[in-house]
Amino acid sequence: MPKSYICEATRTNRSSLEVATELAIPVTGRSSSKLLIGRREWFSLPGLGVDIVTAKVDTGAYTSSLHAEQIEVFEKDGDEWVRFITHSHHGESIQCEALLVQRKKIKSSTGRGRKRMIIKTKARLVGGFEWDVLFSLADRSVMKCPLLLGRRALSGYFVVDTQASHLFGNISSLTGKSHHKRI
Repeated sequence: MPKSYICEATRTNRSSLEVATELAIPVTGRSSSKLLIGRREWFSLPGLGVDIVTAKVDTGAYTSSLHAEQIEVFEKDGDEWVRFITHSHHGESIQCEALLVQRKKIKSSTGRGRKRMIIKTKARLVGGFEWDVLFSLADRSVMKCPLLLGRRALSGYFVVDTQASHLFGNISSLTGKSHHKRI
């Protein structure tokens, strides 16, 4: 009679490498050279003047998205730019300007497609890892996280641990203050 197994969800404080080694799962190759990121992480967007914001890591979304209000397109030095308001984790309104990279039809989580403005800016994780990310500008005011990091931004850099959050550090390590806001 063949063996049958029952799978039960468990939480562990061990690293993925430790579990993979115990289960004799190969970890060589592409995944071994990638950073482990949690389902939520703290970011700054230095090119936009955003000091700290929480992001949802979403492998189901292709495009990353940033909360934006009062979006306005204008011309600067012969190029199209976009001006908008976003918010930091502390609730501060921040007026931002960025080069408009493209306009693209993007489906929301509800399945409805809308034309959105796309910008490119640096995203920096707690700890200093920084890379260029394309963000669509969208009203995310009803969402828990004003920033969504999609597959395109994750590709080549990260493996996602869906049980963990803030693997790169906590906001208090950036500001020296203790924050109790739940995200």
